[in-house]
Amino acid sequence: MAAHGIVPAPDTSPRGGPPGASAVELRSVTRTYGRGDAAVHALRGIDLALPRGSFTAVMGPSGSGKSTFLQCAAGLDRPNGGEVLLGGEPITGLGENQLTKLRRRRVGFVFQAFNLLPSLTVQQNVLLPLRLAGVRPDRRRAQTLLAEVGLGGHGRRRPGQLSGGQQQRVAIARALVTDPEVIFADEPTGALDTGTAREVLALLRRAVDALGATVVMVTHDPVAASHADRVLFLADGRLAGELRSPSPTEVADRMVALTASAASAASATGRAA
Repeated sequence: MAAHGIVPAPDTSPRGGPPGASAVELRSVTRTYGRGDAAVHALRGIDLALPRGSFTAVMGPSGSGKSTFLQCAAGLDRPNGGEVLLGGEPITGLGENQLTKLRRRRVGFVFQAFNLLPSLTVQQNVLLPLRLAGVRPDRRRAQTLLAEVGLGGHGRRRPGQLSGGQQQRVAIARALVTDPEVIFADEPTGALDTGTAREVLALLRRAVDALGATVVMVTHDPVAASHADRVLFLADGRLAGELRSPSPTEVADRMVALTASAASAASATGRAA
């Protein structure tokens, strides 16, 4: 992995939003699936602002709403109520085509399953967001990013020729290629061994510290969460507290308490029914 910092991309389009605006903001956001007695209230009035250049981890027991939170914040799902803003600009009312263009140019994604196209080379996978956005692919940019994530010289290989950790590094390079305002990471270390996971988290940390990128990461791993500046906890679709620059033990203790509370609430609901 290169010792120097990650190099930002040339600015190909103006960043939206007024100066000083939060990178991501949710205002009274609700998300409900289904109707009547079968309704599932995934988010119940989330109010939250995430500063630019911050690394936020989102945790919670199973069914707490953390995946729905990420999908709504990233414009992948639409809330039933409230408003989501990216860089100070409301995105909730945008049409599908507008949302697609916004995600291609201003948002990066890193998923647990890597989501690389096996028919493309590593370099082509990294450049894909630029091609989809109608921007001329910058091969030098791709080569620089691949070197920064420790994959210099791997550009002509196919994803199937790489290990899981290497594929996730490609995914991070791909997420960075457009110099996005926000990188949303959904369990980015879930399929990796401990050592490789540490390296991937260090890359995300460097994206924040060296580029001023904003990273929002959903995770179940207290060690992964401890790399963040701030850990937000969700329970039953609501914010249930936060920790600042915590240790893995502090995160784990909070998760144990939340999980026990969720189990107790579920048991009480079952008895009442």
